[in-house]
Amino acid sequence: MEDLRSAAVPAVRDDDHVRGEGPLVVFYADLTCPRCAVEHQRLQAEGARVVFRHLALRARHPRALALAHAAEAAAAQGAFWAFADATYADQGRLEDPHLWDRAGALGLDVDRFDADRRGEAVAARVQRDVKDALRAGATGTPTLFDL
Repeated sequence: MEDLRSAAVPAVRDDDHVRGEGPLVVFYADLTCPRCAVEHQRLQAEGARVVFRHLALRARHPRALALAHAAEAAAAQGAFWAFADATYADQGRLEDPHLWDRAGALGLDVDRFDADRRGEAVAARVQRDVKDALRAGATGTPTLFDL
């Protein structure tokens, strides 16, 4: 019989988005998910050491992949957490013009941001996170794992 257990959550990687000093939590989330926004605030308030990974499922939230790609484009300019914080704080403004405004307000090169978010490297990074989440047994957002 085939082993049907979920895979282990991958250990922290060099390219993961990590913030905080407390207990280590892997946070599989979607930047368009209101429940994820609440969990994001709770984890910050508790001082957890958060590893953010994308679980962007278009079937659940139509803009999920666009926002995940935008966050990775911001990360390419050193602004992942600033972008995530700003996005979770303003869940009503998730369309492309809002993303460009947010990138500009964060001091990012907006042309580079827009090019990066449409690039293959960003898409591959988001896809890797989603596949890892599903293999580990995540079925929706937010999903938290202690490491």
